[in-house]
Amino acid sequence: MDITTLVIWAGSLIALGLVLIGFVRANLKICQPNEVLIFSGRKRVLPDGSILGYRVIQGGRGFRIPIIEQVDRLDLTTIPIDLTVTNAYSKGGIPLTVRAIANVKVASNEPHLNNAVERLLGKPRAEIQTIAKETLEGNLRGVLALLTPEEVNEDRLKFAKELLEEAEGDLNALGLQLDTLKIQSVEDDRGYLDAIGRQQTAHIIAAAEIAEADKQEQARLAQARADKSIAEAENEVRLVRARLAAQAEAEEAKVSVAARVAEATAEQELAEQEIALAEKRQRAAIVVRAEAERRAKEEIAKGDAARIIEDGQAEVEVLRQKLELWKQAGPDAERLFLIQMLPEILKQVVSTVDNLKIDRITVVDSGQGGAGGHGVPAVFSQIAGATPALLESLKTSTGIDIAGMLSRAASARSEPPRPGDGQPG
Repeated sequence: MDITTLVIWAGSLIALGLVLIGFVRANLKICQPNEVLIFSGRKRVLPDGSILGYRVIQGGRGFRIPIIEQVDRLDLTTIPIDLTVTNAYSKGGIPLTVRAIANVKVASNEPHLNNAVERLLGKPRAEIQTIAKETLEGNLRGVLALLTPEEVNEDRLKFAKELLEEAEGDLNALGLQLDTLKIQSVEDDRGYLDAIGRQQTAHIIAAAEIAEADKQEQARLAQARADKSIAEAENEVRLVRARLAAQAEAEEAKVSVAARVAEATAEQELAEQEIALAEKRQRAAIVVRAEAERRAKEEIAKGDAARIIEDGQAEVEVLRQKLELWKQAGPDAERLFLIQMLPEILKQVVSTVDNLKIDRITVVDSGQGGAGGHGVPAVFSQIAGATPALLESLKTSTGIDIAGMLSRAASARSEPPRPGDGQPG
């Protein structure tokens, strides 16, 4: 196979491919979301047994069989319609002019879509708009005949609702669907609505005036009640203030009395405390003085004891020294002791007449001299005669023989001293 043959075959295949692509593009139909495709030319049997000569594709794609099928598009977008109805008689024979706006579209659901295919397929958009407008105007006139001008003007929502209900059946039969309907204005050439408006305005004004008068009367009554309430409240406030003032005065009096009582109580307590303090001070002074006296007495007693001890020790020392002297004196010790004891003996004798106080002794001589034992010589002779009796009495009472001691002492002096005498033995 030469190159020419290969080129011919390759060109043929490419041409065949291009033809196939063109064939597919020409017969493969894509459906947009806002449209439906109607493939007509072949019959199809529905589930209910009815036969249709077309098939509908809504969204997606479909392949047209060449020569056998034809494809048409049906637009589903909204069609706005301005409605104006003039001299449409309402209930009661009053002609009205109504202006409204409606939005319609081709129905997309079964069985209304089949009605649209059968009645609107192939018609231009303007013709479909005219059909819908004429249908709605007829329905609008029919609804106006059932309503009074007052109902049409006052309750437009009700008017639009009844118009939708009236037009829905006719539009569905054409394969159309009414989306919205708004009443823009309701007018009349005879001034009926104006008269009604003025009447209603008058009624409203009158009602407003009556209501205002009622409100004013109610306001006056409310003001009167408020004034009464205020007066009662003020009276109550005055009573409360008076009661509070009386209570305050009573409380002040109670507080004053309580203050005076507290002051008197405090003064009494202070006086009691001062008395107690004075008593404590007095007791403290007594205790301190007694303690001082006790300590002074203790110190004095200690001093006396020390003195007694010292005196005792001194006497012991004196006795010891006397004993030593006694030992050293020998025979003369007895005489020395007698001489030392003589003042004490005389003191004991004299102590018997301590209570006798003698200021002075006067001896009166009778002038008879010594004869008969009278006169001063007689007194001295009596004293000399009484001395032996006194010495005997001392010997009897004390056991000390003073006369014997004196005799022995005189004998000792008259004898010559012997060698070795006078020394302690």
